[in-house]
Amino acid sequence: MLVSGKEILEVANKFGFAVPAFNAGSGQLLEAVMQACEETESPVMIAIHPDELSFLTDSFVDQVKYYANHSKVPVCIHLDHGASYEQVIHAIQLGFTSVMIDASHKSYEDNIAITKKVVEAAHAVGVSVEAELGTIGDTGNSIEGGVTEVIYTDPEVAQDFIEKTNVDSLAIAIGTAHGIYPKNMKPKLRLDILQEIEKLVEIPLVLHGGSSNPDEEISQSVKLGINKINISSDIKIVFANKLKEILAASDSEIREPNVMFPECMKETKKVAIDKIKLFNSEGKAKLYFQ
Repeated sequence: MLVSGKEILEVANKFGFAVPAFNAGSGQLLEAVMQACEETESPVMIAIHPDELSFLTDSFVDQVKYYANHSKVPVCIHLDHGASYEQVIHAIQLGFTSVMIDASHKSYEDNIAITKKVVEAAHAVGVSVEAELGTIGDTGNSIEGGVTEVIYTDPEVAQDFIEKTNVDSLAIAIGTAHGIYPKNMKPKLRLDILQEIEKLVEIPLVLHGGSSNPDEEISQSVKLGINKINISSDIKIVFANKLKEILAASDSEIREPNVMFPECMKETKKVAIDKIKLFNSEGKAKLYFQ
């Protein structure tokens, strides 16, 4: 069932769970995470970054729409980290039901201006909008990018931003970074900031870059008000590692995708199921049909 970002996150906000947003950057990853969501009866957002879309081409969106329209669980097609108004409009024209405009690196005034412009265009055709306030860190090994040093989201500024832009959901910076953390880095979420933001705003809150944070912190963030969590690195790393293992153990003649990829997809599916359970979204698909 294809739904908008607002539809899928309003239920999560009401019932206190987080919808997984998987960056499925290939048909194999898409199949693996959809199998995981079907089996666990979890709603899902299929997130596609502009760089992924450029690689996969626009035709990939039709593949995602096919899955959504033939699925028994709610599916939202989400543009992840749209960098410009033009990228967002292109995604809407392709059939995305949710878009993110990430102007968090710009001045506060510019962030408000471009977000308002996107909201006006997207809402006119029933598409939901996510924005970002504060800056997410960057470990240096992900497509999403980020900054070397996190700028935490100010709770009162978040309240002002939402009122001025009418955005549907907000990605906040509370200490995460895109990618997998190096061994010498120990991530820690500022759950106190999350609590303060949650007191002041009513819209769903989003956590980016949660791949390496301890499970207990992620679980607690969901209890405190996070309703969408992006997962990219975790599912891609297990897929890639399994593929390396298969290629290293096989003769040089291995080349057929249906031989190389099934075990990689199984590993991805396992991780996706673990995240679904961690986010408390297992079994929540039924809430959308009441």
